[in-house]
Amino acid sequence: MGSKRTTLEDVAREAGVSRSTVSRVVNAEPGVAASLRRHVEEVVSRLGYRLDRSARALASGRAEVITILVVDDDPTALGTNPYYGRLLAGAFRASAGTGVELRIRRVDGSAGPDDVVGPELTASAGTVLVNVPAALASRLAAAGGRVVSLGRTAPGIPVIDITNADGADAAVRHLYERGRRRIVAIHGPRRHPCAADRRAGYTAAVRDAGIRPLGAQGDFALAPARRATLRLLSEHPELDAIVAACDLSAAGAVQALAETGRRVPEDVAVVGFDDSIIAASAPVPLTSVHSPVEELGATAVSRMLGHGPPTSWRRWLPTTLTVRQSTVGC
Repeated sequence: MGSKRTTLEDVAREAGVSRSTVSRVVNAEPGVAASLRRHVEEVVSRLGYRLDRSARALASGRAEVITILVVDDDPTALGTNPYYGRLLAGAFRASAGTGVELRIRRVDGSAGPDDVVGPELTASAGTVLVNVPAALASRLAAAGGRVVSLGRTAPGIPVIDITNADGADAAVRHLYERGRRRIVAIHGPRRHPCAADRRAGYTAAVRDAGIRPLGAQGDFALAPARRATLRLLSEHPELDAIVAACDLSAAGAVQALAETGRRVPEDVAVVGFDDSIIAASAPVPLTSVHSPVEELGATAVSRMLGHGPPTSWRRWLPTTLTVRQSTVGC
């Protein structure tokens, strides 16, 4: 016979609180002090309590909701950037059969907390934060909702991310080992923590190699990366390698190289980031830093469903380099 399922009463007894307090914590309801909420979450995690969300949804006649909140200035990003599709694939995999509904919402980077935080978020089962700045993340957490961030954000908020700086470092080292000595970067948006980490990894790696850091802003998009590459080529025609902050940016760089008569990789080698379908299917397949994006989405949603670990939780998933024709030729 299997072990007895942990109940709300078990958690309440172990935590030394009422059943109603435990219920408010696991359902992300307001009215519980932050320190007490953390204590109850720790007990929930230790005892392995899991809310039967399917039964609850059946009884109430409505599904619980986890919101994936994306900050991105591009109104078409959810449809054009493969990162978000992969993220959602992992999130839906984790929520399958749980009775929980997933919703995705995109807001501009200029949106303030008052524009975003409302009952539909604070009353949800939880919110997964993607590129969300610290002020907005703090406001959501203070409102009593369960949150987990993909990437660094406000202190005290659970974080899951990839080793962005290590990935950029691996890209530079690979290029250096292939004989490239004039390695430039196409950076992502400054306000995105992942872009900042990739920029830092690139900068440290080229400096370690005795190379001067050179870069331009590409904003995780095709057209801005193309323009940034054309500018770099005009100012530094001797460049022989490009590290792009994402595969879309790498594709934009390849466009600019073709327009100026440069061959990939014979004249200029190119490395992308994320290892998306864009990298694998490009006319010259792109070497790219592999990001386990599906696992990011699945882990974030699983944490929401499992009610643990506590708020200090941090997890980093490793990156690897997928080598293709854009750096080594045929």
